[in-house]
Amino acid sequence: MENKNNVTEFVLLGLSSDINLQMFFVGLFVSCYIAILVGNLVIFITVRGSSLIKQPMYFFLCHLSFADLCYTSTVTPKLVRDLLSEKKTIPFDHCMMQLFTLHLFGGLEIFILVGMAYDRYVAICKPLHYMVIMNSQRCVTMVAVCWGGAFLHTSVQWLLIILLPFCGPNKIDHYLCDVYPLLELACSDTYVTGFLVLANTGTVVSVSFAILVFSYVTILVSLRTHSLEGRRKALSTCASHITVVALFFLPCNFIYLRPAQTFPEDKVFTLFYTIIAPMFNPLIYTLRNREMKTAMKKV
Repeated sequence: MENKNNVTEFVLLGLSSDINLQMFFVGLFVSCYIAILVGNLVIFITVRGSSLIKQPMYFFLCHLSFADLCYTSTVTPKLVRDLLSEKKTIPFDHCMMQLFTLHLFGGLEIFILVGMAYDRYVAICKPLHYMVIMNSQRCVTMVAVCWGGAFLHTSVQWLLIILLPFCGPNKIDHYLCDVYPLLELACSDTYVTGFLVLANTGTVVSVSFAILVFSYVTILVSLRTHSLEGRRKALSTCASHITVVALFFLPCNFIYLRPAQTFPEDKVFTLFYTIIAPMFNPLIYTLRNREMKTAMKKV
């Protein structure tokens, strides 16, 4: 490239240099990855293979499972391979591809969670108009908007980073390629780029989180007028969604809602939304859901 890009590969320093700890992490993350694959595939196949796909909540859940599968596959196999390797490197092109897919499927998950929150809001606060508002055409349109928003978000992030010059340091103090660690390695003043990255990711995370909090607060307030059985069922559904939102968004807020800089704790917080949240999503949405368990048995 014409921007003095002399770096052909990056060195990922990973989670730890301790051999025993690395072996522990291998067993842990392989187990997590298998659980993620099995759990999300079961949800995806169950919803696609049953009448649940006609219900908006499960239509969104199907796409959330697909996003989880792709999202964690962007990170976990490479992480496990590096833990087993002495040389933890990633080619420049692969690093940029990981950055792109990481924010594509991460953004997709964020927007789908917002769509699911809207679905629950309509179902609980406007039950008589639910089937009219959340018709199949609108659900498809909402998912298409989620994909479009995620693609736009990740394209901006990717362009901001790939246009930077990398001419010297190539050690990333992380286990993946992300915007803030890469900004620290650029051979130019990244103040403006860092501000644009913060504006892009910060807006996506903060606005989505604010919409989610507002929707669930509105739902909880509206439950006062429902019957005891109605409150119990609605609270059970919302509790599952709120748990997923907390696991995903709270670490994201810590990572991205701040100026462009990195901390050692970032690696631990990143694990929550790249591995732990995708692993718990199937458990949260199946073990607490009678309809899903019944559909799984039939399928």
